[in-house]
Amino acid sequence: MKTVVVTGASAGLGRAIAEAFAARGDQVALLARDRDRLDIAADAVAAAGGRAIAIPTDVAEFAEVEAAADRVESELGPIDVWVNNAMVAVFGQFRDVAPEEFRRVTDVSYHGYVNGTRAALARMVPRNCGTVVQVGSALAYRGIPLQSAYCGAKHAIQGFTESVRCELLHDGSDVHITMVQMPALNTPQFDWAVNRMPRRPQPVPPIYEPEVGAKAVVLASDGRRREYWVTWPTIRAVLGNRVLPGVLDRMLAIVGEDSQLTRQPADPSAPTNLWKPVPGPRGPHGRFGGESRRGSFEVDLVQLRDRVAVRTKLSSMADRVAWRVASVLARTMS
Repeated sequence: MKTVVVTGASAGLGRAIAEAFAARGDQVALLARDRDRLDIAADAVAAAGGRAIAIPTDVAEFAEVEAAADRVESELGPIDVWVNNAMVAVFGQFRDVAPEEFRRVTDVSYHGYVNGTRAALARMVPRNCGTVVQVGSALAYRGIPLQSAYCGAKHAIQGFTESVRCELLHDGSDVHITMVQMPALNTPQFDWAVNRMPRRPQPVPPIYEPEVGAKAVVLASDGRRREYWVTWPTIRAVLGNRVLPGVLDRMLAIVGEDSQLTRQPADPSAPTNLWKPVPGPRGPHGRFGGESRRGSFEVDLVQLRDRVAVRTKLSSMADRVAWRVASVLARTMS
């Protein structure tokens, strides 16, 4: 049994992640802003088989994150896994996003990860054990229109995580940090994000249920891989941007906006969660269940590969080879 912290745990992917850890009997600390929805999520975690504590937290505020980490260790014991997942978003062209809105997205969706990582490492590094999982996106590699603030945050998390990983390796720490790059998921995000467009937003198809992403996060928390690309659309986006970034620029200029909008007109009076939580119960899922995929062959294949690697000690062998190659290259460059 492990002690796991999940940010953004009251709904959407975070809720699915919390339930996935609970299903294997872990203790889960749920961090989010909405007290009522956290309590509902805690009941779901208990029903799934885990122990839960709900801690209202705005991850953009480091003092709140630090206090939450103290409470977790006081009530549940040492933190084994910290999952950074909380996010907010604004849909609209960059010129239509107010500076304070862009800053708020960055504070939650990027600085929230920085704050969570700082709190986690402050406790894990002295014990020389633990795993930090950064929930990312294909948008960490490939920016798309209408989501400049969110794409910027995901790109920033990627660079930040690589920097911290190098520092941990330099210090010989056994603390592990990894990223899980997600595809489009059917979550409530598209019902309460700020929307500057005339039509309602949607995930870019193909869409997957959040349980697919949650399964990958649990897998990442047990493994030692530096990064996980979840489902073929994510793999395609990352590799495509490495090979033909200019072509993707122009393709997204043609179809990028329309693919993120439904045919339904937007409701300008709809509540948004940028500055405060939207009241009311919300589960893991959004309104796209009828068109969402409930499984992923790629995730199942990675799970099988990781099991084989553990059993045959391939992971440690690959790590030794990587260190050997890195040493040779370092000497060559010096």
